[in-house]
Amino acid sequence: MLHKTKNLLIAGLSALIILTTQANAVTPTPQMLEQFKQLPKAEQERIARQYGIDPSMISGSSNKSVNVTNPNVVEPREDKDNKEDKDQYKEKKKKNEFDFKEDSDKDALKRFGYEMFEGEPTTFAPVTDVPVPSDYMVGPGDVIKVQLYGKESNEYSLTINRDGTVQIPDLGPVSVAGLSFSDLRQELSKRIKQQMIGIESNITMGELRSIRIFIAGDAYKPGSYTVSSLSTITQALFVAGGVNEIGSLRNVQVKRGGKLVGSLDLYDLLLRGDASGDINLRSGDVVFIPSIGGLVSVAGEVQRPAIYELKKNETIADVINMAAGIKQGAYPKNSSIERYNANGLKTIVNVDLTSAKGNNTLAKAGDYIRVKNASNQYEDAITVVGAVVRPGKYQWKQQRISDLMPSIWGDLLISADLDYGLIIREINKHGDIETLQFAPGEAITSPNSVQNLALQPRDKVMIFNFNDDTQNRFELNSLVKKRVSKVEALKGDSLLDADLFKAGFETLDNSVAKKYTNEIAGVVLSEKESEEQSLVSSEVAKMLSNLFEDRDLIKLSNVMSRKELLYPIVTKLTLQGNAQQGIKIVAIAGKIRHPGVYPLTNNATVTDLLKAAGGLLEGAYTERAELTRTHTTSIISDIIHKTINLHAAINGSQEDNLELKGRDMVTILTTPEWQERKVIEIKGEVKFPGTYNIRRGERLSDVIARAGGFTEFAYPSASVFVRESVRMQEQLEIKKLADQLRRDLATRGVSKDGSTINYSEAQLMLTDLENIKAVGRLVVDLNAIKLGIPEADLQLEDSDVLYVPTTKQTVAVMGEVQHPSTHRFKEGLTLEDYLQMSGGSRERGDEDRIYVIKANGSVMMPTKSIWFSSESQISAGDTVIIPLDTEYKDNLTLWTQVTQIIYNTAVAFAAISGL
Repeated sequence: MLHKTKNLLIAGLSALIILTTQANAVTPTPQMLEQFKQLPKAEQERIARQYGIDPSMISGSSNKSVNVTNPNVVEPREDKDNKEDKDQYKEKKKKNEFDFKEDSDKDALKRFGYEMFEGEPTTFAPVTDVPVPSDYMVGPGDVIKVQLYGKESNEYSLTINRDGTVQIPDLGPVSVAGLSFSDLRQELSKRIKQQMIGIESNITMGELRSIRIFIAGDAYKPGSYTVSSLSTITQALFVAGGVNEIGSLRNVQVKRGGKLVGSLDLYDLLLRGDASGDINLRSGDVVFIPSIGGLVSVAGEVQRPAIYELKKNETIADVINMAAGIKQGAYPKNSSIERYNANGLKTIVNVDLTSAKGNNTLAKAGDYIRVKNASNQYEDAITVVGAVVRPGKYQWKQQRISDLMPSIWGDLLISADLDYGLIIREINKHGDIETLQFAPGEAITSPNSVQNLALQPRDKVMIFNFNDDTQNRFELNSLVKKRVSKVEALKGDSLLDADLFKAGFETLDNSVAKKYTNEIAGVVLSEKESEEQSLVSSEVAKMLSNLFEDRDLIKLSNVMSRKELLYPIVTKLTLQGNAQQGIKIVAIAGKIRHPGVYPLTNNATVTDLLKAAGGLLEGAYTERAELTRTHTTSIISDIIHKTINLHAAINGSQEDNLELKGRDMVTILTTPEWQERKVIEIKGEVKFPGTYNIRRGERLSDVIARAGGFTEFAYPSASVFVRESVRMQEQLEIKKLADQLRRDLATRGVSKDGSTINYSEAQLMLTDLENIKAVGRLVVDLNAIKLGIPEADLQLEDSDVLYVPTTKQTVAVMGEVQHPSTHRFKEGLTLEDYLQMSGGSRERGDEDRIYVIKANGSVMMPTKSIWFSSESQISAGDTVIIPLDTEYKDNLTLWTQVTQIIYNTAVAFAAISGL
């Protein structure tokens, strides 16, 4: 019976819920709730989930948890192009974009605080789902929820009447006018407890009343709004969409009954989080937004550059505080203010923001405050670049080289040159430099030596690699590629140079030059570089010019070559040269490790230059070197040559170790008869094949004799001799042939009958021709050399290769024959015999141009004579070639041409006979 009753209750309740269901949720009646409470808890939860019933309503709890949500009441403002003020604003903005007299920073500045109201209201409905504070002043229209429990249980929703009273059943009217919500709870609880014995109460706020306020002035959407009685000034501003473009953020006023009852400075809220001025509104209040006051712009090295609204008596320090203070990279001592004077002209006022006087300077409407940036230059810093472990900038103090780099193993790379280092020192305020040379190894290991030079502020210390070819330059090349790609991105598809300003100036400069001169003589233009190479060289030049300031390049300077590190130094010395002092650079060439141009250091001698260039190479002639010097007087300049005993200079002779002057050139000679190691390789049928060192002028017969001569299986007539110089010459000739063929294809067809070949086929033929790799074979007659004929002998060169094959017993027949094949050599057979053995010539074979490639690589053209045909004799290893007849015509073509000739002849005879 109980089970049936339970099912009946569930069915009845479900039917009742379905009949009373709304779109989203169910509001149960008290009868439904009583029946619902009789169900098991699991059934209650299932039905509540299915029909959207709030469990707190079922449990009867008055302290239900309310999800407070902030509805979206604003949307992004839409540009209303039809409004006149919008159009005027856009026209003004467009005009400013093309007014290049204005600072671009001014266009980038925005009004501070207005992004807070970058929207417009979507609804004017009051916001009710918010917590009620205890100091909330209740009034007519508010709903008070009273729950009684104890001896009796009841729940009431009571609305405050217009006279400020609440009608409580069994108690009568209670006056609550002028009470706060906390006072109201105390008053009602006290009355209920006194007059209703045994009953306790719980009092909460229900629906709040709505109030109507007015928003006037320069609001985005001024008007009358119905808002919650809990609304404050800021909430009212959001409902109205904020302020418009000329509205003030610093003097939002609230007027009640025609009197000013409060004002809000939104900067207090935005900059300091101070909402003490954000008072609650009452019905009938007017929120008035006056027009904006004076504006001041702050740009440069501040944390928040923007345009700020100014109040009276605010100083420059106040404005800087609005901009969140000064950045670390600023130079506040030299800040400036652009200000209009009484004559309507702009003036500049310099202010020192580090002094009290500068900070206390009053700001004026229209001021443009610019906080300047600090210099990128380092004061008294030492820069270390090159072959060191930690290149970079270091603090200067009273120190020497050994103090800066105390350890060879810990501070220098293993590849560092310990005999040559440079100090680049500024000698005046113009940035002119001088160079000092020292030996890093001796300076570090012997701190008391003269090589351990004292450092001065702003010195640059440069250490070089001894060998430039052993460095891994992947990161350096990646840096160049990255920067070149940025330059190419700037250039885009433009046909001009990436430096557009430079390209425009060169055009202007050329036009000016043409105006005053018709011809500029003596200018030799070099061959135009490719576009990519030009970009790379230009970027590398800029990087090297800023070597001591480019952080990324300083970090990678340890893999740079000697010439690359010296480039900015030599360039600077060249530019600062003049007629009085000359150019302080010297050069060295010849048998030296690093020939090139070097800076002339103070009191530099010949041996100092030898150390700078890495020392002498093997084979250098030390008995004599040549010094070329430019001797210039006020009348004439002359070149003189001096002889130096290099051996004596190296061994300490002061007389021979001459002091160098600017533009000196030292040439290190090569020891007479000196030669680098030269080898020849002999392969094949010699008794001792291998690689042999040769001297200058040595001949092939000498090396063959050193190799033990030929073996009994050698076939000298088919030997192969390869020479590198011949291969390079052949490769050059192939290139010339391809160029000639390309020109022929551009003017006419390749065949004599005038027909042209397909363009793609011609390009394919040219590609095949250009891809041919030359061999470099040189024809030698080893049999004649073996007999001792001096005319057949050959003087050897480096990297020559000789291959002596085994005895050949075959003869090959190739080309336009019926059956190209290789035959066994038989003594006495002639050329015609071997052709017949291959089936004879094809129809398109050119029998008049048959040639034979002899076994030694020479080519023989057989001659036919009824008296003598010894040249037609074939030797073992020969190859017979029958070429293709390029002038061949088939019978149809031939008879067509013959018929045409006969016809033309007949016409000619008929014409003549008719005369």
